[in-house]
Amino acid sequence: MAANPGSLVPHFVLGDSAAGLSEGNAKSSAPDDAPALDAYSQVVSSVADRVGPAVCLVEVGGGQRNGHGSGFAITPDGLVITNSHVVHGAAHVRARFPDGRTFAASLIGEDPATDVALLRIEADEVAYARLGQSGAQRVGQIAIAIGNPLGFQTTVTAGVISALGRALPSASGRLIDDVIQTDAALNPGNSGGPLLNSLGEVIGINTAIIPGTQGLCFAVAIDLARVVIGDLIRFGHVRRGYVGMAGADIRLPKRTLNQLGLVEDRAVYVIKVEANGPAAHAGIREGDVVLTLGGKTATGVAALARLLDSESIGRSCTMTVLRGSTVATMAVTPAERAHTA
Repeated sequence: MAANPGSLVPHFVLGDSAAGLSEGNAKSSAPDDAPALDAYSQVVSSVADRVGPAVCLVEVGGGQRNGHGSGFAITPDGLVITNSHVVHGAAHVRARFPDGRTFAASLIGEDPATDVALLRIEADEVAYARLGQSGAQRVGQIAIAIGNPLGFQTTVTAGVISALGRALPSASGRLIDDVIQTDAALNPGNSGGPLLNSLGEVIGINTAIIPGTQGLCFAVAIDLARVVIGDLIRFGHVRRGYVGMAGADIRLPKRTLNQLGLVEDRAVYVIKVEANGPAAHAGIREGDVVLTLGGKTATGVAALARLLDSESIGRSCTMTVLRGSTVATMAVTPAERAHTA
C-alpha cells in the first residue's frame, strides 16, 4: 500500500524544539547586518555630537521678512555661514546656539547668486565646524544634515550623496553651478545648515528642496562657498567675472583622452549659453565641453568659477573646448557680473 505523502512531512507545533533548531539554522545562514548598521549609527552619532553644538538657529525680523533658518559657526570667534535667502532683507538677525546662548548677528555680506551669506557674532568662544572638500566626495558616500526644520533645533538627518555638480536656480534667478544632491531629508528651516561627510567636515550648505518630492534635496558645494566666503570677507560682496553659461561636471572617456592626447579627464559640459554674453560672443555653444580657461584646466564647474575671479574681468583669455571630436580654442573676455545685494 502506498504511503500517505502527508505522513512523510514532520508536523511541528509552536514551541517544538525541532522547529526552533530549524529557525536557528536559518538565522545563522543569513548575512548579519548588525555590525554594519551599528558602525553607520556610530558615524552619524559621532558627527552629530561634534558638529551639532556649532549649528545655530538663525532668527530674522523686520525689514522685508520675519522667520528663521539655520547657520553654523566656522571660527571660534563667531564667523557664521547661512543662506542668503534666510537673511536677505532682514533688519535684525540673531543666532541661537544649542548651549542656550543667543547673539545679535551682523551681516558681513551675502551672495544671492550662490545663496551664501556670512554673519558675524560677538563671541569669545563658540563651537565651530571644520570645512572639508566637496570635490573629494563621491556619489554614494554618507551625507549628514544638521539644522532647525520648522524650528526644531539641532535636528539630524542622514542619507547619501545622490549626485555632484548639479546646477540649481538661486533666488536671484541665476544658476548655482556646483550643487550637491542628497537624499538626507531637509525641510523648511534647514536652509543654511551644514551638509557633512562621515568625518564631520562640512561639504555643503543646505539650500533647497523640491516641493512635492521626496529624497531630492540640495546643498551648495563647500568648494564653491569657500571662494564666495573669501570675497565676502575682503569686499563685503563677490566681485566676479562671468562668461554667461551654465555647466555640469563631466568625465571624459579614456578613448577620447587617448585620441586627443589629453591628460585631465574632468571638464565642464555646457548646458546653457546666455544670449549676447561673453561665451556666446566667443562662439561657445550648448553641448561644448570646456577643457581650459586661460591655460588652466577647468576640472569642473567649481574650478571654472574659481578661474573667473576679479582678476579675469575685462581680460581676453583663451578657452579650449571639445566640440564633438575636435578641440577648438576661442578668445573670451569675461565681463563683471552685476552685484545684487
